[in-house]
Amino acid sequence: MKTLSAAVNAYDKKSHINRELYGHFSEHLGRCIYNGIFVGEDSPIPNTDGVRNDIIEAFREIRMPVLRWPGGCFADEYHWRDGIGEKSQRPKMVNTHWGGVTEDNSFGTHEFFDLCEKIGCEPYLAGNVGSGTVEEMADWIEYITFDGVSPLSDERRRNGREKPWKLKYLGIGNENWGCGGNMRPEYYADLYRRYQTYCRNFSGNELFKVAGGPNVDDYHWTDVLMSIINDWHAKAISLHYYTIPSGNFEAKGSSVNFTDEEYYSTIKNAQYMDTLIEKHGAIIRRHSDKMKLVVDEWGCWYDVLEGTNPGFLYQQNTMRDAIVAAVHLNIFNSRSDIVCMANLAQAVNVLQSLLLTEGDKLVKTPTYHVFDMFKTHQDAQLVYSFTENSVQNNIPVVSQSVSIDADGKMTMTFANASLDEDFEIDCSLVGYEAKTADACILTEDVRAYNDFDAPEKIKPAAHSAELTDKGVKFTLPKCSVVSIRLS
Repeated sequence: MKTLSAAVNAYDKKSHINRELYGHFSEHLGRCIYNGIFVGEDSPIPNTDGVRNDIIEAFREIRMPVLRWPGGCFADEYHWRDGIGEKSQRPKMVNTHWGGVTEDNSFGTHEFFDLCEKIGCEPYLAGNVGSGTVEEMADWIEYITFDGVSPLSDERRRNGREKPWKLKYLGIGNENWGCGGNMRPEYYADLYRRYQTYCRNFSGNELFKVAGGPNVDDYHWTDVLMSIINDWHAKAISLHYYTIPSGNFEAKGSSVNFTDEEYYSTIKNAQYMDTLIEKHGAIIRRHSDKMKLVVDEWGCWYDVLEGTNPGFLYQQNTMRDAIVAAVHLNIFNSRSDIVCMANLAQAVNVLQSLLLTEGDKLVKTPTYHVFDMFKTHQDAQLVYSFTENSVQNNIPVVSQSVSIDADGKMTMTFANASLDEDFEIDCSLVGYEAKTADACILTEDVRAYNDFDAPEKIKPAAHSAELTDKGVKFTLPKCSVVSIRLS
């Protein structure tokens, strides 16, 4: 077994890891909302106000900090008034983006904000710029947040909510370079300035406004957008990037049947996120020393599972996805000076999901367990860390990040993407004296997954970490994620 040296300098404090880096995304797509999160009050599946109790519990367990809704592409055809009031009277619509199914709007504004309260997370709204109006978006904000007397706040009260909700995060448009309107950056930037003007702060609520940023490596979009808006107009811009084994949306590859070469190309493409953040971040910093980056759509995108609706984007979730999740979360931690939020796509039954449901059954995916293992990074302080690496198939296979929380406890997270090589990590600690070390590991065959017949095939297990005179030593097996908690 090869030994890799690592080092942590607790004196060298970097940036604050916003808890929102561990955020999630729920779109009206496939079975994410309906027959996923929301089953209706009359369902035999145990629920509270129509939301599955086991999903609420699972979201709480990983300390879900923020949830984005209602899209995605769906957001720019969503009209919020269709989703309030008596459910039987709500108008139906066709979900033209995702499967052409009928949307009955039974899960709307009240249901979403109540869900966020049950989870204990911040709501993040994606507002409709593509097919909506300035007035529509302004009215939505007032309906949600105004505590005084007005036709909109009175309407909210008649619909059953006396007190306004708090809304911090507001995305103004979604993928406006594509499904959100096929706009040029100059045109969108001017629209953004107009829309955000009328999204006001009511009753002590303060909006964190997010402008629609680039698609992957469209650095021109970022530069133009940043030259037209400023940090008075927006707090952040968004970035969307999906990890695809082939890098080709037309032939993405299977979520369960893949070659070793496809596996390594998936990891390589996941690591590209670091380059994107670095380059877009540099453009942002040329224009502003305050603006941040919000990666509000990321994750693995494969071909849909055979036999499922192609418009529902349902795929399985293997140990490969766990490695990809760990790589991303370590990158976000390391880039937390510029990235203030990230949202995995998506929470339930769609793309790289946390949870899969079938009837009353629920499965926690390997990706879910990575979020659980990394949750103590939330709101901690990133500190300097370095690990020797091993290059296989032209990629470095080890990733890591280290933080210290407000109680002085250290979290170290490592991932080994190698399919055939175990490592021993010999880590020296500077500026930190550890007296206890608690470690856990997630590892299995790279093609293994949890399903409804074997829901716990992959789950975290206790792992050994030895305190040494200079720090801590532990093994990092092939295809594994390891989390160590020092105190």
